[in-house]
Amino acid sequence: MTPGTTKTYINIDSIVSQPGDQNDESLYPVEYLNLLNINSLPPHVLELKVNAPIILLRNLNPNDGLCNGTRLIITQLLPTTIEARIMTGKFIGRRLYIPKISLSYKDKELPFEFKRKQFPIKLCYAMTINKSQGKSLDKIGVYLPHPVFAHGQLYVALSRATTPESLKILIVPESDDEQDVTKNIVYSDFLNEINNTCS
Repeated sequence: MTPGTTKTYINIDSIVSQPGDQNDESLYPVEYLNLLNINSLPPHVLELKVNAPIILLRNLNPNDGLCNGTRLIITQLLPTTIEARIMTGKFIGRRLYIPKISLSYKDKELPFEFKRKQFPIKLCYAMTINKSQGKSLDKIGVYLPHPVFAHGQLYVALSRATTPESLKILIVPESDDEQDVTKNIVYSDFLNEINNTCS
């Protein structure tokens, strides 16, 4: 829905051959590898537009602000690189170039090591509470279709805002009685153990 022309980037998928392995390429064709959708990897087909928000999936150059979790706005789509501007943090406003790189993935769910050559980014109109940790944001909308499920997550989500006015929360009520409340998950045993250790 973002205005502008879409540019499509298609990746190159392969299997990392190990010594003594049989011919894995015949067992797992490229068409199958292209269908793999792994959270820590970019999708097989990236459809991007100028001014679209993206998130970086790997540390490329921490000294210049290109770290895993950095949010950027696309400023130019080139054939072999993407120019983008950093949206938050101490490097805000800096324009950088993102190249295609080879990303490896090995997990016990897959019987092979998987390699994907693509820009290490994903579209990022929203982010998880965990990815937002450590960031200060001017405007935040917290969407809670279910109560958070881990100790301290609600605090992390709410404390990203710089002022109470910059924070909006959408709660999906579990019942008619609870229209504007959610559960704050706190493990009191954990806190008691910390208090006992410190005293």
